[in-house]
Amino acid sequence: MPSTRTPSSWHNLAGLLVVFALLAAACSGPDQGSEQAAEQARSSGSGQLHVEGHRGARGLKPENTLPGFETALDVGVTTLELDLHFLADGQVVVWHDKSLGSDKCRFADQVDPNREFPQEGVPIASLTEADLKDYECDLNPDPRRFPNQENSPTQIYGHQYQPITLAAVFDLVDAYVTSPTKTGEQRAGAAVVQFNIETKRDPADPASIGDGFDGVNPGPFELAVLAVVAAADMADRVVIQSFDHRSLWAIRSVDADIRLAALTVNEAPDLAAYAAGGASIWSPNFRAISPELIAEAHAEGLLVIPWTVNDREDMLAVIAQGADGLITDRPDIAAALP
Repeated sequence: MPSTRTPSSWHNLAGLLVVFALLAAACSGPDQGSEQAAEQARSSGSGQLHVEGHRGARGLKPENTLPGFETALDVGVTTLELDLHFLADGQVVVWHDKSLGSDKCRFADQVDPNREFPQEGVPIASLTEADLKDYECDLNPDPRRFPNQENSPTQIYGHQYQPITLAAVFDLVDAYVTSPTKTGEQRAGAAVVQFNIETKRDPADPASIGDGFDGVNPGPFELAVLAVVAAADMADRVVIQSFDHRSLWAIRSVDADIRLAALTVNEAPDLAAYAAGGASIWSPNFRAISPELIAEAHAEGLLVIPWTVNDREDMLAVIAQGADGLITDRPDIAAALP
């Protein structure tokens, strides 16, 4: 995602063009109209659609895994989106939930085959990096929702579906760029891919991270995330997002340059406050956007990248409204849009 902000006058004009595009689309058939509106909206903007593979490519491979991220790169995402928790040894792990749940994970083959996986799951905060090798998270938690998700081996990472650290994701991209199994276009895309990394703090449950975060100053979790990003020399390719905006502002207090994205669900957004706090991106639930809100966000200098958009028609509608990109479980569909 670009780090520069577009002048508000340009965005106001873009917002008007989006409205005209939507009106024009209403006079066409549903398929043709949505495609025309999306194309017109994109031509009035930067012309580049930011396609973020949600948890890698959750609609195609088990989430937040090396094969999942490899698959996302295969289909041509501009950004890998992933979630972060804190391990007992202070390492940053890539996982969405507070636990390794039995709906997604099992014990790895080398673990005692008679040992049953706990139905309540295994709390992430109780594990160390060394423990991660004992788990395989290659299960589909909802086959009806993710009918195309499968756990077959990939070219580089095979069947390595164990939980991984943030550092391993950065290492994956380095390996991908030099892999002879990938095309030149795929390697070139991986060489510039962005990372949208989410701190999974929960304002209603501070113990879910449990590092003593006071809501103002960066906790050990935030500092560990920044340290991993710095060690990989990836700061210029990273966006940090969170639903707990206190985590974002705490990060801003120690790093004035790293890009931030304010996540929201359905609440009325305070776009001016997000921009004033240092965010450069607003990422709402895609059902909560409108051309007017997107134009307002653009006027504040914010890119708008909604989540989680999986249906092709919804993708076209989001683009037609003026969004700068989208977060999706099906990056293969988004990358193939006209």
